[in-house]
Amino acid sequence: MPGNFASAQDLVSVDEIREDVVLLKDGSLRQVVMVGGVNFSLKSEGEQNLIIGGYQNFLNSLNFPIQIIIHSRKINIENYLKQLEERKQVESSGLLQDQIEEYREFVRQFVSEHAIMVKTFFVVVPFTPVSLMPASKKGAFSFLPFGKKQPGAIEQEAAKREEVFKENVSQLRQRTAQIKDGLGSLGLETLVLNEEAIAELFYNFYNPESVEKESIQAPEG
Repeated sequence: MPGNFASAQDLVSVDEIREDVVLLKDGSLRQVVMVGGVNFSLKSEGEQNLIIGGYQNFLNSLNFPIQIIIHSRKINIENYLKQLEERKQVESSGLLQDQIEEYREFVRQFVSEHAIMVKTFFVVVPFTPVSLMPASKKGAFSFLPFGKKQPGAIEQEAAKREEVFKENVSQLRQRTAQIKDGLGSLGLETLVLNEEAIAELFYNFYNPESVEKESIQAPEG
């Protein structure tokens, strides 16, 4: 049998997560904005029409593509059950201790028998540099020429890579700010995911059968 199988890392297009930015192996960048929901069905007809019109205007104002993701996953109640257990331990009343334990067991049993899902909404904001350089194994940009390096050349090239990275991130963040302003005008709360939250999100995407370590806190809407 052939022994050359692609590793999981080879199949993932992410090269690095840095400064709240996802760097892809092709040199492009992404930021992920989590968006709070709105109970559309509880709005009046006039309010619904305003939201629809505002959303259309928001999409028409963009001169770059975006990706909208709806992520569904089971609610993680482990921390909540742990808090109930801690509350029971400090309760002086035996009756209240029994009630807390009964409630804790009810919640645990109910969630184990019914898949309670929570939906989270994300907008992925892209930026692709006009002239992409081949990605090196050590980063998303490579300016290293072939041949022998002159003294200090590696440091200069590293500084140049960092400068280009900062410029590209600045362009990306301008787009992200436009997205946040546009969604904010619709009354939606937004939050740019930090490095830890992005890593957890990818972990959940690629390990859907696993229980999440912690729940990403959605913005209030």
